[in-house]
Amino acid sequence: MAFNSLLPSIVFQEVPGEITLCFSITGCRVGCKGCHSTDLWNEKHGSPLTNSGFSKWIERYQGLISCVLFFGGEWQADALIEKLQIAKAYGLKTCLYSGEKYVDIAITEQLDFLKTGRWVAELGGLDSPSSNQVFRDLCTGKTLNHLFINPSNNTSLSGAENVAA
Repeated sequence: MAFNSLLPSIVFQEVPGEITLCFSITGCRVGCKGCHSTDLWNEKHGSPLTNSGFSKWIERYQGLISCVLFFGGEWQADALIEKLQIAKAYGLKTCLYSGEKYVDIAITEQLDFLKTGRWVAELGGLDSPSSNQVFRDLCTGKTLNHLFINPSNNTSLSGAENVAA
């Protein structure tokens, strides 16, 4: 099964402690006000991500990555579950970033990490102590939001203000 994805990228901060191959899946139905990725709302954007195409991306980065992340895709559970199972077969950890509050159990059973919660500008993202979003390690059950917050100055670890001078 396939769904559309933008070209994947390697990310370092979305899953703490992991070097992650990230796939942005188009067709998001949440549509958060203030979304920085509105191009993901249109399911026709991107290219079909087939299982064989997904495997080729993993093989391209095999030995360099430790995790695969999907920004969305939970609205096409069967296709997402297939990709998560493929990633697991390659020995990779798996993560989903969802704007939903709850994700189908059949999906969560295939995940190591899960971020839930729609973007609410006034509350901020994972880097904000007041965020409604939650990042969980599903293997331990622990909430890991604290890993996104810089305790020395209470600002985002992903912001430009934290780049070493």
